[in-house]
Amino acid sequence: MTITSVNPATNETIRQFEALHKDDVTDAVNKAHEAFQAWQKTTFEQRKKCMLKFAKLLRDDADEYARIITLDMGKRISESQYEIEYCANIAEYYANGAEEFLADQSMNQDDADTYLRHEPLGVLLGVMPWNFPFYQVVRFATPNIMAGNTILMKHASNVPQCASTIEDLYKECGLPDGVYQNLFIPSEFVEVIVSDSRVQGVSLTGSEPAGRAVAALAGKNLKRSVLELGGNDPFIVLEDADLDDVVEKAVQGRTVNAGQSCVASKRFIVVSDIADEFMKRFKQAMSSLQLGDPMDEETTLAPLSSESAAVKLQEQVQSSIDAGATVVLGGDRPDREGAYFNPTILTDVTPDNPTFDQELFGPVATVYVVDDEDAAVELANRSSYGLGGSVYSTDRERAERIACRVHTGMMFINQPTKSQAELPFGGIKNSGYGRELSHLGILEFVNKKLIHLGPQS
Repeated sequence: MTITSVNPATNETIRQFEALHKDDVTDAVNKAHEAFQAWQKTTFEQRKKCMLKFAKLLRDDADEYARIITLDMGKRISESQYEIEYCANIAEYYANGAEEFLADQSMNQDDADTYLRHEPLGVLLGVMPWNFPFYQVVRFATPNIMAGNTILMKHASNVPQCASTIEDLYKECGLPDGVYQNLFIPSEFVEVIVSDSRVQGVSLTGSEPAGRAVAALAGKNLKRSVLELGGNDPFIVLEDADLDDVVEKAVQGRTVNAGQSCVASKRFIVVSDIADEFMKRFKQAMSSLQLGDPMDEETTLAPLSSESAAVKLQEQVQSSIDAGATVVLGGDRPDREGAYFNPTILTDVTPDNPTFDQELFGPVATVYVVDDEDAAVELANRSSYGLGGSVYSTDRERAERIACRVHTGMMFINQPTKSQAELPFGGIKNSGYGRELSHLGILEFVNKKLIHLGPQS
């Protein structure tokens, strides 16, 4: 079996990698477990030195790493460059903060000295997707390496150049052999790894079906797990919103990464008083996007990650249309080579429409018109997903009240859902569980051990 990198802008094969065999996977677990015995005893200062060098290596050759991202999965080159810089920021954040985040925590008992001690668990498995092929690896691996764990990484099969490069960077930054290993393996080998008694946990970012499968494996084997799954983020526009700003944010929120983001704005819920004007401006702005070579700085809408992704999105859109949705813009693919999809706006997507509660992973927006803010909140909450969302109003306190009523893991006011190293990232309902980033992210896979020293003399 080979794992292949295909340029989605041209559908041309770039490079192939040989997949590992089952015996190779067992050897990798052995190596990770052995490496953990020593790595858990290293000081924060030793770990910090490696992570700061990792950040420097990223920045020193950022253009080359960005180029690899764009070739592997088609992201616009400016977005790839931003992703590399963001990864460097995450590495620095945990390098400088891990010791504080994992410091002993006093339990303040009057009659005894007690505290919580944070200890690493051991070998962890990461199963990561293609849409942010550096960032999603780094946000899982870096805090856990700083905590003293060791990492096995099964990356998405369509970004093998990114997977191989990240492993090289972790080695170059000074991590001992076995602390971080990339595994070119088929999905069925995930069960082999999770079932191994030496593996202590698994984190997956990906689709809902993949999350269910990994959660079942983790539960069966009594392993810790963190899941970051799909999203159907609401974008709520109130009648007092600044439409000039809102429309700009709407296009940005829907088309970031060509719409292939779990926290991309997907459901645009607009109060009726301004719905016509919003739609007029939104359609004009979406139709002005320029499809093109993602390496070209002039391109404003890149291809999807693969031909299969474009085919799936077309099937979803067509099923929505067949069920009664109205096409305001787009709805199909352009007549050009590559995995491109035209910017699309759909309306009249009723609750019985098959795409009403589906995640559309591409530049497809669904717009809903509601009578008032209560109806907006009710519609926003009619979703099996609960990742992120946003509210737009010139009345910040009103927007905050609405944000508190929406059932998601994250809500943003007057800006689309985003992530940064200092903020916890994660969802509820079918969007998964657990948190990444911030101080919470480094606490998911550590043993919070109580130390009780007995009554005070």
